[in-house]
Amino acid sequence: FPSQTITGNFANVIHGLNANHLTDQVIQRSKRMILDTLGVGLLGTSTEVCHKVTQYSKIYSSDISSTIWGHLDFRLPPLYAAFVNGVAVHSMDFDDTWHPATHPSGAVLPAVIALSEAFPQKKKISGLDLLLAFNVGIEVQGRLLRFSSEARNIPKRY
Repeated sequence: FPSQTITGNFANVIHGLNANHLTDQVIQRSKRMILDTLGVGLLGTSTEVCHKVTQYSKIYSSDISSTIWGHLDFRLPPLYAAFVNGVAVHSMDFDDTWHPATHPSGAVLPAVIALSEAFPQKKKISGLDLLLAFNVGIEVQGRLLRFSSEARNIPKRY
């Protein structure tokens, strides 16, 4: 339909993605991005800001929980686990970037992993599903960045 909105079109594209859209090159690049993000995140667990958000988040509890990277004995609800792990990644500021400035994996990977851990044991997702979710998150972030008038002005401001 010619009258379809940009948002509707965007939602249709994202909703239509599946594992068949992942080329070998995308899979290899995604694995490298994930490994890099996990490494930076694990290093980031030793930062002061990560310690602060970890302590703050301990007040939350839930039957559904996800791992806090670097803390085998401590789990949080997926929302807070993604927050703490995302802070760990960003606290080092060595995670991947795009131009204009954004750090795609540090925002997407902690959320995808936290949510994947929250699935019931009988509904666990596959590694390919995790790669698809990661790439959909990266695609959404990239397209939102392209739609943003703020992002377009970043090169002019710096």
